[in-house]
Amino acid sequence: MIHSLFLISCGGDIFLEKHWKSAVSRSVCDYFLEAQDRAGQPDDVAPVLATPHHYLVSAHRCGIFFVAVIQSEVSPLFVIEFLHRVAETLQDYFGECSEASIKDNVVIVYELLEEMLDNGFPLATESNILKELIKPPTILRSVVNSITGSSNVGDQLPTGQLSNIPWRRAGVKYTNNEAYFDVTEEIDAIIDKSGSTVFAEIQGVIDACIKLTGMPDLTLSFMNPRLLDDVSFHPCVRFKRWETERVLSFIPPDGNFRLMSYHVSSQNLVAIPVYIKHNISFSNKGSTGRFDITIGPKQTMGKVVESVLVIVHMPKGVLNMTLTATQGNYTFDPVTKVLIWDIGKIILPKLPTLKGLINLQSGAPKPEENPTLNVQFQIQQLVVSGLKVNRLDMYGERYKPFKGVKYVTKAGTFQVRT
Repeated sequence: MIHSLFLISCGGDIFLEKHWKSAVSRSVCDYFLEAQDRAGQPDDVAPVLATPHHYLVSAHRCGIFFVAVIQSEVSPLFVIEFLHRVAETLQDYFGECSEASIKDNVVIVYELLEEMLDNGFPLATESNILKELIKPPTILRSVVNSITGSSNVGDQLPTGQLSNIPWRRAGVKYTNNEAYFDVTEEIDAIIDKSGSTVFAEIQGVIDACIKLTGMPDLTLSFMNPRLLDDVSFHPCVRFKRWETERVLSFIPPDGNFRLMSYHVSSQNLVAIPVYIKHNISFSNKGSTGRFDITIGPKQTMGKVVESVLVIVHMPKGVLNMTLTATQGNYTFDPVTKVLIWDIGKIILPKLPTLKGLINLQSGAPKPEENPTLNVQFQIQQLVVSGLKVNRLDMYGERYKPFKGVKYVTKAGTFQVRT
């Protein structure tokens, strides 16, 4: 299925390649690099590209393009899901998925890719199985390997490979038994000039950190599960029970994993947690303009809005900006024409405001349209969809675990038109 895998940096440098069948020349990546040049942003590159003899399927993660080369038609989503699984495995092993960490651990990367694909077909993609096959790198293990000449490859077959629960290894034991869940929602929204919502949806995930002894069987229930659309589960979840009872029943993997992802597309369920008042204008005659924006919380249920960042791509005719910020710091790059206002935490009752003058090139025509505001923010212990975890029950084991749920709301692609 997958003939080759190329890892390409955003600068177009091919820094790692792996072939499972016949070797494919690096020149096949020229088609991808051309598409990358045409795209303005890394995420705008088409995920599937057809070449005369191959198909190129790509995924962009952490500033790296994972490009798979296939020769026959196959479901693109199948390949894209595998590429994301590769990126998540590298992040799990090395703490980060970056060009530097991959180059520093290139031997382990090749060992992982050899186990994850067998003759081009996915084989072992679960983190628990891979960690029994290939030990994660540590300083002590690196020193021992360099002295003895041994490798990180395990000498025993993973216990999960022999069971009908391949995502969980046998004989797990912990002194402290814990089960923690992180419910994270990202809001994608477009707000028009008047403050009305043009488009809004929520992309949510539930990440779990499970450290439980033995073989526990968990049941997670929600207060209002009917609001979830387009759900996607980890293979451990029993889908039949979700269909009939709207509860998550599963034997969990050991450690960190993504339990489910979901989508809320009904706009009346998407509460926009911030508002922006803006007044950006350019004079018809002359070389100046006015800039005035204020941001404040809305429908946050008393929670603090943190990590607030406003990014504005100003028109090309702007020379510089003379502004005053009541809170946070701002920078304006006269080359890229990008204004960045780093507010941080919104501290009430005073709302953060950024206002001042825009200096335009003399003789330049008035900009045809006002810029768009791109907003980033984060709110702890709040999910705007209203999803709430009701309870977590455990069967099959007699001890009582520690349980915890954390809620976070973030801005995804959040744009305000001016």
